[in-house]
Amino acid sequence: MTTAALEPRAGRRCHTLLNSLHATHFFSPELAEELAALGVTHPRAVNFSVRAAALGAVGAGTVTATFYNYKHELVARHVPAVWEIASPKDVLAARVRAVDASMRRLLGVDAVVSDGMAEAAELALRATEACSRSGRPLYAAHADLPVPREPHLAYWYASTLLREHRGDGHLAALLAAGLDGLEAVVTHTATGKGMAPKWVFATRGWSQDDWDAAVARLRERGLLDAAGELTGAGVALRAEIEAETDRLDRAPYERLGADGVGRLTELAAGFARAAVAAGAFPADLVGKG
Repeated sequence: MTTAALEPRAGRRCHTLLNSLHATHFFSPELAEELAALGVTHPRAVNFSVRAAALGAVGAGTVTATFYNYKHELVARHVPAVWEIASPKDVLAARVRAVDASMRRLLGVDAVVSDGMAEAAELALRATEACSRSGRPLYAAHADLPVPREPHLAYWYASTLLREHRGDGHLAALLAAGLDGLEAVVTHTATGKGMAPKWVFATRGWSQDDWDAAVARLRERGLLDAAGELTGAGVALRAEIEAETDRLDRAPYERLGADGVGRLTELAAGFARAAVAAGAFPADLVGKG
């Protein structure tokens, strides 16, 4: 019996949907409440601590390096000070509690305990078996954490591994393309699919002056035009970056095969749509304006 070949962008499509549900917890009131109970109240400290906690009580340099698109001065205002307020172990436990509560709220209890969720968790975990730790610090750190027993949390955990695996590879592609953290954000925003500038300023620590300077550098390279839109060269570079990211992230989806990826994509789409419909994300999060 022959199986269909994996279509080149199938992994990217599947990852996008997995990541959509994963990312909801960053915007959830449950996460803010759980971290506040530990004494971590600043939104940036919450963000840095929950994503970096798997690395241990690391310093600002490690967070800046692995997160890539945050201004180092912003990171240094909260890291490593946040570890004096709450330990990485306690932050990780709080994160899981917040994810449990937010998934139940966004998807509903029936979806959380459904056969579809259990199937999605099994497929996503199987995909992670082909991930590689080499050169992928955020993935490797999260891969050392225990797999939750409940299917919805196991699905979220596997989505986290797949997100960080692809993300670490994406940073390698950005470095090879010669884009620093803010230039990567500016070019992504220019595609119309990235974070709106006001959210970049609010969450990444960059100022309008920083943004304008990055735009000027990108214009000098011929990647942006006078209106701040991607030139042909800019479009081509972004396409190359995504293609290289796909290549570096192909193994987990090849592990599933075309049928498995198709089924996981179908299930992930249903969960992601339900979360978006429940208001998981700010309406103005994505866009050029």
